[in-house]
Amino acid sequence: MRKVLVITYYWPPSGGSGVQRWLKTSKYLPKYGWTPVIYTPENPDVNSVDESLLKDISPDLEVIKRKIREPYAAYKFLTGKKKGEHIQANIVSGKKKGFIQKLSGYIRANWFIPDPRVWWVKPSIKFLKKYIGQNNVDAIISTGPPHSMHLIAREIHRVFNITWIADFRDPWTNIFYFKHLGLSEKSLRKHKSLERSVLEEADRIIVVSEQMKTEFSTGEYTTFANKVSMIPNGYDPDDFSTEKNPELASAEKEIAEKTAGKFVVAHTGLLPKSADPDKLWNILGDIAKKDADFRQKLLIAVMGQTDGCVKEEIAENGLSDNYVDLGYVPHTTSIAWMKRADLLLLPLRKEKESRAILTGKFFEYLATGNRILAFGPVDGNLAEELKTTGSGIICEFEDENGIRKSVEKIRADFGGVKENKTNTHSKFSRVKASEDFAKMLDEIILKSK
Repeated sequence: MRKVLVITYYWPPSGGSGVQRWLKTSKYLPKYGWTPVIYTPENPDVNSVDESLLKDISPDLEVIKRKIREPYAAYKFLTGKKKGEHIQANIVSGKKKGFIQKLSGYIRANWFIPDPRVWWVKPSIKFLKKYIGQNNVDAIISTGPPHSMHLIAREIHRVFNITWIADFRDPWTNIFYFKHLGLSEKSLRKHKSLERSVLEEADRIIVVSEQMKTEFSTGEYTTFANKVSMIPNGYDPDDFSTEKNPELASAEKEIAEKTAGKFVVAHTGLLPKSADPDKLWNILGDIAKKDADFRQKLLIAVMGQTDGCVKEEIAENGLSDNYVDLGYVPHTTSIAWMKRADLLLLPLRKEKESRAILTGKFFEYLATGNRILAFGPVDGNLAEELKTTGSGIICEFEDENGIRKSVEKIRADFGGVKENKTNTHSKFSRVKASEDFAKMLDEIILKSK
C-alpha cells in the first residue's frame, strides 16, 4: 500500500470538532489502498480531552508525536490563568477585554503569523526531512487550521517534490474572525502572502463546503480554481451503531431513563456568544409561561463549551429549572444525546462568512434522523443542505416569527416516530470521504508519472 503523511495539530486524546476529520479519515483510508502516518504535537494546548476517541486508532497506525512550544504559557502567566487551564484558541469573544487581554490579542495576531503554533514549523521541518529521507512516503496531507501545518508541508514538498494536498477545514484570511484580529497592514500582507504560497504550491486544495470552494476559486483566487475540490465533513456510521460502539447502548439507556417523557432540546459543541440563539430562549420561555404541561416536559441540554450568556438568558426567561449544562462529555455520550433529542440546535455565527460554513456537527445531527433547527444565513450552504436532505429548518437569528412557527411545528410532532437515516445519507459518511481522498491521491500520483 502507498503511504501518506498527515500533518495535523488535533489528534486524540484531544477532543472537539477539529480532531474528527482526520481521526475518521485515517481509520478508513487503508480500506482504499493508503496507509496513513500521523504527525502531531505531543503536548498541544487544547480546549478538551476525550479519551474515548482513542478506540478509533488502529494499533497498526503509526503516530509520530513531537513536542511543541507555544506562547500560551506566557499568556496564562500574564492573565493569571493556571498552568493546566485550557484557553480558547479563538481569541474573538463577546466579553469585554482588559488591557492585558487586548495586548495579548495584538501580540498573538501580529507576532505569531499565521498562528501561535508557528514555532513548531522549523523543528518539524528538520525532523520530517530526516524521517522522509529514511522512510518511503508517497504523499503529504496538511490540515488546517492551524494553518502553520500547511507551512510544514510546503517546505517538505519543496525539498522532496512529494505530492501534497492542503486540506482547509476552515478558510484562512476569509475566516469570520480574521477581520476582528487587529492586524497591521504588514501582518495582513504576510498572511495573504503565506496563504497564496500554499494555494500556489499545493498539488490540490480541499475545502469542506461548496461556498468555500467558490471563495477559493474566484476573485483573487481565480488562478487556483482548477485544483480546488470539495470533500465535506461527515459522520462515522460506527459511532451510531451499538454493535460497533458498545458504550453507546449504556449511554442511551442512562439518558432515556433521565429524560423519559421530556421534550429534549439539545446542542452539542461550541456555543459562543456570537452564535447565541437568544430569540429562541425568549420564545421557549413565553410558551412555557402559557403552557404548564410544556414547562414540565421541556429540557434544554447543552454540552461542550457554552458561553455564560446562555445561562443568563435562560434564567431571564424563567427556564433555569429546564436547563442543564453538561460541559465536555465523551463523543459517545454526545452521540447518545443527539439520538435522544426531539430538537437539535445548530446556530452558526452571526457573521456574513457563515454562508460558507457546513460543520461536522450537521452531518452527525443528520444521521440521527431527528429534527434540526438551525440559525444563520438562509442563502448559505447549511440552508441548502437542510432543504436538500429535508432534515430541518433554518431561521435568521432575528426572525422571531419564523423561529416561533418552527418550534410550534416541531412541538406538534412531539412523540411521533423517529427515523434513523444513517443509511439514507451514506454519501455523507466518513467512509465515503476517505474513499474520495484516496481516489484523489491516486489521481494526482497517476498524472505525475
